[in-house]
Parts: sequence; structure tokens; C-alpha cells
Amino acid sequence: MTTSTTVTTQNQAKNNGTTATKVPKNYGKIVLTLHNCLLPETTFKETPSQADGLDIETEIDLRVLGCEMIQTAGILLKLPQVAMATGQMYLQRFYYSKSFVRYPMETTAMGSIYLASKVEEKPCRIRDVINVFHHIKQVRAQKTISPLIVDLNYIELKNQVIKAERRILKELGFCVHVKHPHKLIVVYLQLLQYEKNKALMQMAWNYMNDALRTDVFMRFPPETIACACIFLTARKIGLPLPNNPHWFLLFKVTEEEIREICVRILQLYKRTKVNPEELESKVDSLRRVYQANRQMQVQKEREAKLEEKKSEPSTSTSKETKRETKNEKSPKTPPLSSKYHTSHKKRERRSRSPYERKREYSSKRHKSRSREREIDRSRERRSDDKRSRTSSRKYDDYERSKSSRDSREDKRKH
Repeated sequence: MTTSTTVTTQNQAKNNGTTATKVPKNYGKIVLTLHNCLLPETTFKETPSQADGLDIETEIDLRVLGCEMIQTAGILLKLPQVAMATGQMYLQRFYYSKSFVRYPMETTAMGSIYLASKVEEKPCRIRDVINVFHHIKQVRAQKTISPLIVDLNYIELKNQVIKAERRILKELGFCVHVKHPHKLIVVYLQLLQYEKNKALMQMAWNYMNDALRTDVFMRFPPETIACACIFLTARKIGLPLPNNPHWFLLFKVTEEEIREICVRILQLYKRTKVNPEELESKVDSLRRVYQANRQMQVQKEREAKLEEKKSEPSTSTSKETKRETKNEKSPKTPPLSSKYHTSHKKRERRSRSPYERKREYSSKRHKSRSREREIDRSRERRSDDKRSRTSSRKYDDYERSKSSRDSREDKRKH
């Protein structure tokens, strides 16, 4: 049947002069491709954090602080640079879809580096990640370094990190592949015949690692970032590069994009050092406001539901009045007996827990077993009675036969 239908549809399309096109299937809102790492311009205009009342400068400072913590934690955990860069990319992408006010930055940074270590095939324990971040906080606050105690707070923090990892995966649509420009810098310098210039390669590498703290990787592809890092390093050292034509045109990169990336990287070095405690206090104040507003909204929803429930009886009373008027018009029928009503009452089903169900099942099973045992006992008793009766009958017959024989013998003697 299926082959005939397909042939008929093809013939109809040929007769109409049109070609049958396949309709693409929509499997969900998230598009899983390797080219969706760049975000549209609309997301940069108003982020979720700004919608919750956080200013732009504080948000940038939080992004920079989170990336710095991931970088230092990766060095202490002895992870490769690719894993640290992947963790920073996850953090940047996550906070373009979620707010700093609703989700704390520190636990998200832990979850991002923990996930990046798995993706880059250098997995580390979650306890090591928590200990390293605890050590970084103590060093920054200039406190005496003390080990983290394994108690209820530690268990709660561990659960929060695991939830943060799952949340990152959900927001990224499980598309965790990241294309880094580390190898591209080496390849481009080999094409320019500057691969032996270690100072040029090292500085370009450093610029690229620092660019991870900005939004450059969310705006431009890795090929453009690699060209911008080489361009900025050559300007810094004073090394001439091919100009006629420009060398970056070979990689389909424009000069405007390179200049914009260079400006964004240089603006990072002009920013003043941030106090993490001040940032935490700002975010905490906004978080309290958000939680209070949320509680108010929940309370309003509850009140609205209660009002709806109160308004429902009025409608039911109106229905009852209509029914009464109909009954008055129609001839009255004699009322049914109370037995009928009691027999047809619906039993209210009570929601039972699995434990109660198990107890009830076990009690029923026990009752059935006890009944079976009683039946078996009664059968045994009956069989015993029958045996006793048969044995008594046999004994009586034997006695009778014996007495008759004795009487016969006595007669013979006489």
C-alpha cells in the first residue's frame, strides 16, 4: 500500500509540473549544530541579569571574576588549557540565557569546570573542585588556609554543583563542543612563516586566553579571533606583516572585525581590580528583592485560586435552582427508598502511600493463606474421621465373624 501511494503522489507531482519537496521536521526549540556558538545581537542588548536589575558594569565584573576563578582552579587542578577555555565558554554562554541574580556565579563556575574536565577527557573529582575553589576564596580574602570540613554544608554544596552542571547542559542543549583558536594560531603563523618566533606565538596565545573573559567568543568565529590576536601581537612587537594584499583576507576575515576584537581585548586591561565581596553584596540585595517579589506573586496566585473556588458554589446553587424549577414543572415522582441511596453511594477513594498498599496486600495475602490452611485442616479431619469409621467397622465385622465361628464350634461339640 505504501509503495502505490508514493508512486501516485510522484505521478501527480509530474503531471502538475512541480517537484515534491521534503518538509523539515522540527524536533524541538534547540538546534544542535556545531555552528550555533555565535549569539544574535539581540541577546547582548538586554541580558537576563539586566532584566533583573543588575547594571552592565557589575555583570561584566562578575563574568571576568568567574573566568578568573575557572582559570586559577584549572591551574591548581593541573588541567590542560583547552579544558579551562571550555569551562569559561560554558560560563559565558550560560549567563546569556540565565541571570546572575537567580543563579550564583561560584557554583556555576564549579559546575562549568567540572563539566569541561569531562568533555576534554581529563575528568577530576567533584571534591577536588570544591576544595580548590575554597582555597582560592581563602587566599583572596587573606585568611588562614584551613581544609574544608565534610559536613551537611559540604553535602549541600556538592548537590548544588551537580545541579549546576545539569542546568548548564540543559541550557546549552547538550551541545558541548567548542572550537578553540589555539591550533589556528599555530597554523596561521606557519603560513606566514613566523612559527619560529616564540615571542609572537606566546603573546598571541596570551591575548587569546585573556579574550575568553570578554564576549568576543560569543560574537565572532574562532578564525577571526585567531587573526585578531596575531594582528594585535604584531602591532605590539612592531613586526611587519603582509599588507598588499592584507594577509587576513586569505582567511576571509575583514579589517573591521579584527579592529573591533582588538578594542574589546584592550578594554579588558583598562578595568580596575574588582572586590568580590562588594559584588556579592550587590547580587545578594537584588536576590532578596527578587525572592520577595516571587513570594508576593505566589501569594497572589493562591488568593486568586481561593476566589475561584469560592465563586464555584454560587454557580452550583444557580444550577440547583434551575433544577428545582424544572422539577416543579415536571410531574413529581415518588422518592426512592433509603436502601437504594445507601447501596449506590460512591465510595471516596483515599490516596494511599506505597507502604499502606504493601501492608494491605500482605494482610490480604496472610488472610488467604490462613483460609487455605483452615481448609486443609478440615480436609485432614474429615479424612481422619473416615479412616476411624472404616477401622471401627472392620473391627466390628471381625468381632461378629469371630463370635459366629465360636458359636458354630460350640454347637458342633454338643
